[in-house]
Amino acid sequence: KVDEMMKEMFNFVSSCEDSEVARGIAPLPGVLQTLKTLASERHNKGGEKVACGLVTGNVEGIARRKMKALGILDTGALTPLSEPQGGRIWEGVEDIGFLGGFGSDFCSGNIDDKERNYLDRGEQLAICVQRCLDLSGGKKLKRVIHVGDAPADILAAKAYVDHPTKPLNVCVSVVGVATGSYSAQELKDLCGESKRGIWEPVILKEGQGVGNEKEFLKACGLI
Repeated sequence: KVDEMMKEMFNFVSSCEDSEVARGIAPLPGVLQTLKTLASERHNKGGEKVACGLVTGNVEGIARRKMKALGILDTGALTPLSEPQGGRIWEGVEDIGFLGGFGSDFCSGNIDDKERNYLDRGEQLAICVQRCLDLSGGKKLKRVIHVGDAPADILAAKAYVDHPTKPLNVCVSVVGVATGSYSAQELKDLCGESKRGIWEPVILKEGQGVGNEKEFLKACGLI
């Protein structure tokens, strides 16, 4: 039934124009420019490639439409994919696929267990990382950075530290941005103790986020 529901959701969004898809949502100031900076630098830092993806509870086909409608896809920051993910074909948006882990890839369907909110997100993160590895051509993955503004994002990244599919010697980080409904302190309290080379969370100051280019790139270790 979950798959059927997701299919109907996608079919509905497919019938909408971009202006309808983007209604009520918009990138925060500076976000598109930061993403363009990442893209213009060819995702490279000292010759080490940085791959960008999207981890979301959204249906993949809907996420593609949203990223297109909001102008995020046009920044070139999201790592494109030439092959379908998860064996699914999203009709009408086949040519705008990008790296990610989505609700259509993993959804426990358990709405009674509050922990599933972040545990499901952790599974979606793990799927995204594995897809990144599949694209890497055998290159070594050094760090996974998850960016989010909610407790589920912090806890999902933290849960991934002990995920059975996480490659050895890969450092996991989360960049918490207090640009949503939660304060920087609330996000920081969930991080727990930092462990060098294993779990290295960073919470930006209140109100700072991806749109604060210098602070964000520094938090990601890119400058």
